[in-house]
This record gives sequence, C-alpha cells and structure tokens, in this order.
Amino acid sequence: MADLVAEETIRVGLLGCGHVGSALVRLLQDNAELIEQRAGVHLEVTRVAVHDLGRDRDVPLPTNRFTEDGGAVVTDPDIDIVVEVIGGVEPARSLITEALKSGKPVITANKELLANAGRELFETAEGSGVDLLFEASVAGGIPLIRPLRESLAGDRIRRVTGIVNGTTNYILTRMTEEGSSFDEALTEAQKLGYAERDPTADIAGDDAAAKAAIIASIAFGARVVAGDVYREGITEISDQDISSAHDLGYVVKLLAVAEGQDGEVAVRVHPAMIPVHHPLASVRESFNALFIEGDAVGELMLYGRGAGGGPSASAVLGDLIDAAKNFASGGKGATIGTLSRQRIRPIDELESQYYLFMEVADRPGVLAKIADQFGQHAVSIKSMQQRGIGADARLIFVTHRAREADLRATVHALRDVDVVHQVGSVLRVLGDED
Repeated sequence: MADLVAEETIRVGLLGCGHVGSALVRLLQDNAELIEQRAGVHLEVTRVAVHDLGRDRDVPLPTNRFTEDGGAVVTDPDIDIVVEVIGGVEPARSLITEALKSGKPVITANKELLANAGRELFETAEGSGVDLLFEASVAGGIPLIRPLRESLAGDRIRRVTGIVNGTTNYILTRMTEEGSSFDEALTEAQKLGYAERDPTADIAGDDAAAKAAIIASIAFGARVVAGDVYREGITEISDQDISSAHDLGYVVKLLAVAEGQDGEVAVRVHPAMIPVHHPLASVRESFNALFIEGDAVGELMLYGRGAGGGPSASAVLGDLIDAAKNFASGGKGATIGTLSRQRIRPIDELESQYYLFMEVADRPGVLAKIADQFGQHAVSIKSMQQRGIGADARLIFVTHRAREADLRATVHALRDVDVVHQVGSVLRVLGDED
C-alpha cells in the first residue's frame, strides 16, 4: 500500500517552549509520518511565543519562527490551532480567550488556569464553536479526561481517587522504602528534578487540589474551582506514621478524592493510609494513578507517568491530532457539557475511618478515660495498640467510619484529658468500610 500523504497543512501556534513545548515539537518531527496517517493532515508549528528569545532550545525550528509576543501568535490569521504550555493564570487566560474568540481551537496543559477559570473558558469555546482540549492538565501522559468525558459519559461515576502529584509520591516512597526522613526525601527529590526549588505547591497539596477540581468538574459536571477543594499536605507526616502504617497493613499516600454524593460533590486532597492490597498502594516513585469507581464499569485504574516533558507532550499531541481532524472537517469534538451549580460538601460533613497516634501516661484507667471521649463524640474504636511503657507509652487507634466534625471534636477533647500528653498524628484511612 502506498504511503498516505496529507494534502492539508494545519498551522500550529505554540505558546511556550519549555520542557513540554520543546518535547511536543520534537514529537511532531519524529512521528510526522505516523501523525499524518492518523490525522489525515500535516501538522506544522509555524510560530512560537517564548519569554526569552536568547535562550538555547533543542528544537528543530528556524529562529525566525520565534517571538516574544504571544498576542501576535494567537491573532495571526495564518495560525489555525493554538497550543498553550506556558502555565499560570495570566497571560495564559487572556491569550486563550483571544484565540477562542478568533475561532481557533486551543489545547492547553494548564491545570492552574482550568482549576480557576475553566468555566468561562469552556463557555467561550462553546460560544465560538471550537475545541478546548486539556488532557495533559491533570495527569500528564495518563489518558484521563477523554475517558471520563467520552468513554464513561453514560456511566454514573461514584468516586475518583488519585495519586496525582509525582513529587509527593516520590517523597513518601522514599520514606516508606528507605526509611528516609521527610527532609532527606525532599532534598533527594529536588536533586533529581522531581521537586522545584520552592516545593510548596506540591508538598502543601495545592498542585493536587487544582487537579482534583478539574477531575470533579469532568466526572460530576459540577462547577468546582481550586478554592473549593479542602487540602492538607504531607509536611506533617512523620517516620512514626510511616512505621505505624506498615505495622497496620497500610501505606501512606497523598490522595486527591472527588465524590458525588446525593446531588452534591465532595472534593479533597490529603494524606491517607490505604491498605497494602489496594491498587493505589503499589504506585511508587514519581508515578501517578487514578482509581475510578462507577455504577456500570465497576472499578478501574489508570496508571503512568503523571508529569515530565515527554509524557505531557504525548497527551498534548493526542489533543492536537483530535483538534486538527475536527478543524479539517469543520466540526468540533465532545464537550464537557453544562457545569451545574452543585453544592460542595464541606469536609466536616464527610465520613472516613481515622488513625490517631497519641502519647499518654502509663497508669491504670488511662484507656477508660480516652475511650470515654470517643464515646461521647460518637466515634467508634475499631482497633487499639499500645507501643512502649512508662514515659514512652503511646497508643494507636483506628476508628470505624465517623463524621469529620465528630472526629475533630474528639481530638479537641482528648487534648484536654490529663492522661494524654500529646495527640500526635491524625490521618484518614481508606479501609474496608469504604
């Protein structure tokens, strides 16, 4: 069979040419023949907006295609499709809006922007009748958005639980497998390039919260922004927590959880203990994974590289091929539909199992006093272990499912009990009761 040759060229304007942008340009060159066969068109990057023209870039493009003026790229009448990989809210929002209003499809990997201004951008794209695609915004190279938006569109999704931040997963893996302290694991992650010089967005849960907002919006058709997402980071996770989790048959992971409950949506990011037999427990190093639960599909997991230039560029390229085919045929792809104003359920109303670690006095009657506080606040104890004796006495509790507000009231009351020296860690537990 003769090779297929695309008769039409789709001209791409690229905003940003860092790790993802440069990897995308190289993919377009290296896989040009394959892309033309699958897309039916030839894709060519004809203009690129960058912050610094003087910076060396390992990309197969002539220097005259580069500019520092992003506005000139999106308004160029010769540009058919715009790809945005510069990140941040501005100028990305203004540039994408201008492109959409000009009738140009847009592909973006910008989780921060979509988690805060996604609704207005989706409405602009819908009004202009063009694609706004964003597969790379949540889990890098892992296909997630398209399965949720298309493959599972007819199913009722109950919950999506994900490890969506490679930095924190790497840190927790090192703490679990090597016995590293948090600081040691963070330093190693920074040396390897998994963590930024300022890792706050990762270790405080902000990056995962932005992704959780996008996941909830797609999975439940709800208007969820990053500010709606309850978040806790991993900075307070101790060696003792890791050790206790191991002894109890759990591992500690930073989870992004989005649930649909009685017409409401619950979205949160926090560290949790998960059973060693759960599929997410085996997700190591900087890998990501999403565990999806639906009425018809049951349980499924998507796993892979959640970040990095190559994986993210692969997801961007998939969107670009879809948008190019739609553009060439004069149509547009599937949309996320109308985002409804569903109530965001506060964290205090949610239920979970909990792990509590506390230092206590070692004398008769201690356990009775502590158990009384659990009972007064309607929190049932599932198991208890004592570690150490005398001044080193420590108690570890795992509860049955309880309301967050009741658990917090219990912890507050325990801190006032004379036999309790300190309530150390409190972690949610993804257990057999979930």
